[in-house]
Formats: sequence, structure tokens, C-alpha cells
Amino acid sequence: MQDDFHFIGKKMIQQTPATIGSSTYQKIKHDIIFGELEPGSKLKLEALKQRYSTSPSTLRETLSRLASEGFVEAPEQRGFRVTPVSKEDLVEIGGLRVLLECHALKLSVENGDTDWEGNLVAAHHKLHLMEQKMLAGDESEKETWKRYDWEFHLAMIQACNNANLLSLHAIMYDKYLRYQMLVLTYRGEIAAKEHKDMFEAALARDTKAACKMLESHINNGVEHTLAAMS
Repeated sequence: MQDDFHFIGKKMIQQTPATIGSSTYQKIKHDIIFGELEPGSKLKLEALKQRYSTSPSTLRETLSRLASEGFVEAPEQRGFRVTPVSKEDLVEIGGLRVLLECHALKLSVENGDTDWEGNLVAAHHKLHLMEQKMLAGDESEKETWKRYDWEFHLAMIQACNNANLLSLHAIMYDKYLRYQMLVLTYRGEIAAKEHKDMFEAALARDTKAACKMLESHINNGVEHTLAAMS
């Protein structure tokens, strides 16, 4: 995986050399995704300087980077604000995630070796245990749950051997996740079964079935989130 292109929660998927810039980027992106910086809110440099203990130049660089990824806007050069949310935007993000992730899954299933299989088994096991915990009524670790969800989806597509595809997918996943965290409700046993079915189809090298299940899984998540936004 490319350095620091994706994080979830407060734990990096892959640790990278710590710099003030990358640390600030990770913190602000986390706070946008998890709603601590609300959609549409203004990002004033002085307030951010105090909150993240960093310089205005680092903040401008960070916000410009987040703007290039679509998490921040700079309307008519009048400062920065968190990108607003809308149902239309969520539908677009869901469609792009289907396009990118299904293509990556096809390549991954075709190319995956025993290491890929082992990583996928481990990722699904962790996610399954967390899902069982949530089904039992314990929702105290929502960020960990979503991190395990990310790790599972990444494990499925990791063997696509296309760094650019993985990078684009990671951005779309984070945009999708931001909507989920705004209205977070667990789809429960249905989502857990979808994960299990995708996992088994991928291990069986049934590309057609795995991709069909993945597309349905993403679309069901979009519909669930749209309903919660109403």
C-alpha cells in the first residue's frame, strides 16, 4: 500500500515516517470523516492552529491536500470549509466505489496467492468477531468496527497489484465512510452475512459471484444510509 494514503480511526493501516505535515493531515481527515469537524463548517486557520498545534503554512498545505481529495472546499478563494454532504453526492460516491472496488476485486481474485488468502481469512475473522459483539448489543467500539470493515474490504482487493487503483479506492471508501459515520446505524445480521458470502466466494475464486455480492453490499449500504439521512 502506498504511504499514508489511507487511515481510519486513530490508527494507521500502515505506519509511515512521522512528520508534522502528515500527522496534521491524518488528524484533520479523521475529524472530518468522523464528524468532529461538521459538514459545511468553516475551517479558520487560527482555530485550527490552536486545535492541532501546528503552523499556518502546514495547515494551508494540509487543507489544500484535503481539498484535492474532496474533503475540503475553498469556495471562491474565501478560505476553507468542510465539504458539505448531500444525498446526490452519496449516490455518486457509492457508484464510484462499486466501479473501483468490483474491478479491483476481479483482479485480486484472479491474481491472489496463498498470502492473499491468509490475509483475507485473518481480516474476515477479526471483522466477524466484532460483528458478533455488535449483534450482542455492544456498540462501544464503532471506530474499531469500521477499521476492521476497511481492513476486510482492502484484504479482498489487495492482490489487484494496482497501486493507483488502490489509492483511488481508498479515497472513495473514506468519503463513503464519512456519510456512514454521520448517521451511523448498524445493518446487523444482513451486513454480516453479506461479508461472509463475499469472503467465501472470493476464496472459492468465484469472481462473478464475489463481484455481484460486493455490488449488492455497497448498494444496500448506500440505500440504508440514504434512508437514515431522510
